[in-house]
Amino acid sequence: MNLALTLAACTLDFTPYPYRPLGGCHGVKESASDWNIFPRTSCCQEALVVYARALALVAKNSSSGTIFLSQDQWTDCTGAPFQLQPNISTQSCGFNDFYYGSGKCSMLKLSDIDPNVTSQCSSFASYDKACGICTEKISTALDTMMESLDVKGNDTERPTCLVGLIVSVIAGKKSDASDDFERCLPTLAGPAPHNYIKISYGVAEALLAVVLAMIALAAIITLIKYVTKNEKQQKKRKLPETKGVADINGLYMFSKTEIDSAINHRGEKWCLGRGSAGMVYKGVLPSGQLVAIKQIYKSNTSDSFTREIEGLSRVRHPNLVCLFGCCIEDGEQYLVYEYCPHGNLAQHLLRNDAVLMWEDRVRILRECALALRYLHHHTNGCIVHRDIKLTNILLTEDMQAKLSDFGLARMLGMEESKVFTDVRGTIGYMDPEYMSNAKLTSASDIYSFGIVMLQLLSGQRVIELDLDARDQLTRKAKDVNMQKRPLADFQDRKMKGNIVTVDFKSILQLAVLCVASSSTGRPAIGEVVDELEKALKNTQLEMRPREKSSFEATPEVIHV
Repeated sequence: MNLALTLAACTLDFTPYPYRPLGGCHGVKESASDWNIFPRTSCCQEALVVYARALALVAKNSSSGTIFLSQDQWTDCTGAPFQLQPNISTQSCGFNDFYYGSGKCSMLKLSDIDPNVTSQCSSFASYDKACGICTEKISTALDTMMESLDVKGNDTERPTCLVGLIVSVIAGKKSDASDDFERCLPTLAGPAPHNYIKISYGVAEALLAVVLAMIALAAIITLIKYVTKNEKQQKKRKLPETKGVADINGLYMFSKTEIDSAINHRGEKWCLGRGSAGMVYKGVLPSGQLVAIKQIYKSNTSDSFTREIEGLSRVRHPNLVCLFGCCIEDGEQYLVYEYCPHGNLAQHLLRNDAVLMWEDRVRILRECALALRYLHHHTNGCIVHRDIKLTNILLTEDMQAKLSDFGLARMLGMEESKVFTDVRGTIGYMDPEYMSNAKLTSASDIYSFGIVMLQLLSGQRVIELDLDARDQLTRKAKDVNMQKRPLADFQDRKMKGNIVTVDFKSILQLAVLCVASSSTGRPAIGEVVDELEKALKNTQLEMRPREKSSFEATPEVIHV
């Protein structure tokens, strides 16, 4: 059914309490009869609360107090709240039978529910204690209700009666602002059942023997690959140093003398920074043009150097750093790039003496997304960057964002959607799925970019090699997105609230989807670009009048 028609046909109003997208909801499939009491997945838990809130509004305003809609009305609302996450619906979460007339529990009215349940679940002065009392009261009331309706032990009726109880409590709450009751509900979900397969001792011995044989075979194959790889590397070292590189179109082969002269211009040597691959210096060519020169560490393997040359030589985009040439001489390797005078994004975002304005943050995100879209849709195949992070986003004199450092980039063939490869990148930004199974897809870049988005929204660091900092940031983002914490908790305080709230929320929702634990639950780069385009356009419309009416002299403002 067309989405616009679905929204128009649905009689429920989701505007006061909209659905907040969660990551990792792809492929969710639940059956209400399998619940302990409450849905098992967080995706369906959130969906049930959203529906319960909307049903409570209808029941509270109805003279009859009927809790459930008719079957036709319920069918019209099957996917209405989930525009940003269309894989979630009443069917995928097992809500199909929550309509009036599907059973005895579906005939419930607000007046049929024990008022003591609402009173016990309305006050959360001490959250942990109050939540325990509330869930115990719900469980007791649920058993009593099912017994009185003569449906005790009916796995189909039980979830429907539960929904009736939840709707009744929400409708009877004194304050709609408190979401403590909704936060407490997931504790009703019991642990997933464990299914065990019994096998005989003889079969177990046979399986163990097969496993050991496979391990031994894998060890032999690994040893052969290791020996073969070493032999190939030895042969590579004997080949001429410039073989293959000089044939790449559009690159200038600098001599060592030219590199030394550029780096030591007028007797000064200016180091711009250092990375895992090498040192980066500021250089000046004979024409006077400023460049950035990366000197690759001698201890570093040549594959990073070759990969970066091959990667950057075939791509040209306004938001990708340009590679002018390289130098391979006397056992040393250099890469010569365009110079970005404003350094990297981390230097601007995390400094305390200046503020990166909201509009600039949104524009920078859009420009980075455009660069990623170009890479992921490259004519020769999808190029996965593998190292998206703040320090690899450079800023030109006009504060234009340029994605840099292609030392880890990998191209997927036209017929490939994924490859299995050695795991590389910066830990705090790396896709957890890629880290666990070494399966590289374009979704790995989406995850890293999601972390960058969260940093630009919050101004918080993701320290390299620190998974705890990353996980803390993503958990906080999800809590704020689900309204478990106020929006102000995730705003960079240096902006002093000078943001466009609707665009902040939309980018936060987008970032939460990008950092989903499963790659299948993340949006494609095209969707990311579309959302950021909308946010930037709206931000520019909203911010222009503000800029005319007010101007703060301090702290220093970074603004274009």
